[in-house]
Amino acid sequence: MDINKVLLLGGSGFIGTYVVNRLSQRGIGVTVPTRRRERTKALIMQPGVVMPEADIHCAKTLTELMRGHDAVINLVGVLHGDFTRAHVELPKTIVAACQAAGVRRLVHMSALKADVGAPSKYLASKGEGEAIMRAAQGELEVSIFRPSVVFGLGDSFLGLFARVLKSAPVFPLACGRARFQPVWAADVADAVADCLGDAASFGQTYDLAGPRVYTLRELVDYTATLCGGKARIIALPDALAYLEALLLGLAPEPLLTTDNLRSMRVDNVCDGDCRLPAGWRPTALEAVAPTYIARQTPKGRLDGYRFRAGR
Repeated sequence: MDINKVLLLGGSGFIGTYVVNRLSQRGIGVTVPTRRRERTKALIMQPGVVMPEADIHCAKTLTELMRGHDAVINLVGVLHGDFTRAHVELPKTIVAACQAAGVRRLVHMSALKADVGAPSKYLASKGEGEAIMRAAQGELEVSIFRPSVVFGLGDSFLGLFARVLKSAPVFPLACGRARFQPVWAADVADAVADCLGDAASFGQTYDLAGPRVYTLRELVDYTATLCGGKARIIALPDALAYLEALLLGLAPEPLLTTDNLRSMRVDNVCDGDCRLPAGWRPTALEAVAPTYIARQTPKGRLDGYRFRAGR
């Protein structure tokens, strides 16, 4: 299947910027709908990228946006807020719009351990979205990706830890024993770009995870080492962790919510039944994190130079 032009939903987000970069590098035209074009001007500087202002939740608008495209990629996801609208209703709208516009190729970004029976609304709604996409296979050519937590320049994961560790005297840590298998955003973007025209990926669901499993405490300690953070890390018992999440969840852009805690009850790691893309060779976190977490330290700058030089 020849893919020359892609409609990328959620393309102005963290993972989206990496996917835009990869598609542009491969000479594929990319349309990235956005609510506020002035906030994402950096993307439009890349060759072949256009960014119309549009409401992708409007079925008529989305159908019109899809016309003339060879494929649709959906990266839309939220960690808090209206999970049903983003993870369930939008996939329904996307499938219907693809059918109406005659676009058969569809790639959908879900999450590792998404399941309709999961304890958190985030994972359960992601599971519902997957089911909607799978039900469309046959009428559409669907591929689904399920990454573990994603890291990289601009993330809200290690980057967030670093900001708190450097600015606060205390870092209260909830669910320190939760397990993750972090995956680099560039590896995720490559997997998405590689599958677009690959007929072997049609109807497939792929798990994306890094080469190593870490506890949340190990990741916070490692980030503190990289950024030189002096905050005292205090592991919270479950009751205090819940109270912290309850209070932080009241903020307009919360750092932690009770639903996040419920998500962390499920180890976000690739078990024996994981389905990986053929030839999947993920990059180690230790090869990338120093290039953006510790950029302002002498060692971090040196590691960054080595990384860019391929050493």
